[in-house]
Amino acid sequence: MSVKVSVVIPVYNPGKYIDPCIDSLLRQTLPADEFEVLFVNDGSTDDTRERLEELATRHPHFRVITIPNSGWPGKPRNIGVAEAAGEYVQFVDQDDYLASEALQRLYAMGHRNGSDIVIGKVASNFRGVPHGVFKVSREKCTLRDAPLYDSLTPHKMFRTEFLRENGIAYPEGKRRLEDQLYMMQAYFPAKVVSILGNYTCYFYSKRDDGKNAGSAKIVPSGYYGNLREVLDVVVENTEPGEFRDLLLRRFYRVEMLSRLSEPAVLKYTPEFLDEMCDAVEDVAKDFMDDGVHDGLGPVQRLRSTLLRNDDRQGLLRIARFAASVKAGARLDEFAWQPNGEIAVTVSGRLVHGDDKEPLRLLEREGRYFLHPDFTGGLMPEGELLDVTDDLDDFSAEISLRNRETAVEWPCPSTFTTEIENLGDGVCEVVLHGSGTVSSERVKGRGRVSRGFWDVWVPLRGLGLVRKARLGADRAPQVDAACLPASLGSPARAVIPYFTEPHGNLTLDVARRGKKLAPYLADRQVQLVPGSRPELRLDLLTAPKTARSEVRLVLSSSGAAHTFPSTLVPTEGRAHLLLPALAGAPAGTWQLAAQLDGGNNAPLHLFEVSVDARGRIKLPAGLPLADRDLVNRVNSKHRKVTVRRALSAVGGPLARRLPSRARAKARRLANRIIG
Repeated sequence: MSVKVSVVIPVYNPGKYIDPCIDSLLRQTLPADEFEVLFVNDGSTDDTRERLEELATRHPHFRVITIPNSGWPGKPRNIGVAEAAGEYVQFVDQDDYLASEALQRLYAMGHRNGSDIVIGKVASNFRGVPHGVFKVSREKCTLRDAPLYDSLTPHKMFRTEFLRENGIAYPEGKRRLEDQLYMMQAYFPAKVVSILGNYTCYFYSKRDDGKNAGSAKIVPSGYYGNLREVLDVVVENTEPGEFRDLLLRRFYRVEMLSRLSEPAVLKYTPEFLDEMCDAVEDVAKDFMDDGVHDGLGPVQRLRSTLLRNDDRQGLLRIARFAASVKAGARLDEFAWQPNGEIAVTVSGRLVHGDDKEPLRLLEREGRYFLHPDFTGGLMPEGELLDVTDDLDDFSAEISLRNRETAVEWPCPSTFTTEIENLGDGVCEVVLHGSGTVSSERVKGRGRVSRGFWDVWVPLRGLGLVRKARLGADRAPQVDAACLPASLGSPARAVIPYFTEPHGNLTLDVARRGKKLAPYLADRQVQLVPGSRPELRLDLLTAPKTARSEVRLVLSSSGAAHTFPSTLVPTEGRAHLLLPALAGAPAGTWQLAAQLDGGNNAPLHLFEVSVDARGRIKLPAGLPLADRDLVNRVNSKHRKVTVRRALSAVGGPLARRLPSRARAKARRLANRIIG
């Protein structure tokens, strides 16, 4: 078969850090005869060459190309593209790894759309991720109708002939921002770009030796000399106007002003600050005109003004202020829904200082200004920073983030912006929102993976982006509503809890660390009486929750016996069946339920007596479930019993009847059963 994808990996003395990368390539669901892996060994001085060549002897679709050391990944990537036999090329770094279905899914999307570039969702446990790029999957888009400029790393899938026909290649040798140059050269001629936003394809992993690519300290003159080349590409491919300003503003904000912002600028030596300011000012004078400046958020506009005025101490003062600004989020309501989702109501705001005081605005004749306590000494005497036209840009959302893999998913939510009066013409912006958090339905992809999933509230306003964990500040009634759940098929435990000592809301999915029994120990157990008594646990279930097998435990004076039982989802809760326990010794026993597996503590229930036939006699005075619920449950049991009896007796007879008579018999049976 023809090769669909060539994976190109520049390699230099990776040591143990390449192991996850190799493992992920061996686990790809794309068949091995449909992709190749090109390790371009950039003159490694350790045993990398021998190790990779031995790997290639065992896996024919792996290939090793060794070149003299070039000192940077650009040349190895170019050689990989030149050698690629695949319809598409996927770049991977040696210390990163792919999800198992990444190549299969990315290729399928690119092939069906004729895409020049396919961007897969990424996750990182140490570097920023442009989550806005992956909010929705896009079959076809371009630089003009999607925020592609926020994703300028090369770890994407490119149509091989697209790269070759357009002469898109890496500058070779040691330099900075070569990825951004490459991506901007690729985005402009790309007719179709696809974004796979509902599956995390690529994982950036933090090395414990601190030697991830891009971690080296920059030399301002060289760095901003390289940035000029990227900006030249933007200017050459655009006309003056809003689109060009939009693209240039991204580089002004991220590559220039952010280097003069918190926390980095507060750690600079005076000499390095001067170097940075000199280099940034030169580029800003040549590329960042008023159209770029005016589109910035208020705090960034103020930074830009200070830069234009060469006020370096002012840049430090605004950085100190901005460093104190955090997002504040209050969990006002938490409620499980019948479908197994959690409805939350949230209020969010920007706060500052150790006491988390509101970020205050002044209202003057219908206009709003940042309070002069924050801008004093940064603006001309008597002048205030007008933010009126920026208030509509306040926004917030709710997201779930896996604490270990750093995979993040947005949750459905809606927020409204309100100006709340604090008195004497002082006010603040508050975002009021509601949304749903789900472990079973995430962005059209189904269930989240097993793990700890933290709930975050990213908040944007005044040109600042801040994120807050949700839960530490919460309404009093929330804790009681956080009951555990059993959801999905096969059923998994989903346990919402508040972390210690910070009190942040986390979902433990599939018992990553928490167990059901401790969270049910203080919750009421109700009896559902009937011919087959059941215990109704305060364990939430949803309509599609499957039954799960558990064990009943009888214990007394050191002796213990276990018996199979079942948790049955019933009317929104899990019901524990109490069958006759064949072989159980008669006597008085402590009854418990092993909900978390045999090696974990069971949920202790109460004392029971067991007769010689293994039947359990429950203690008197157990709280009863709601009468209507009991009637519905017993009615359902009767119907099941009748249906089984009719099937056993009438089934063989009905199968002998003509088809029309069989249909009539079924209708009659349904009327009898009700």
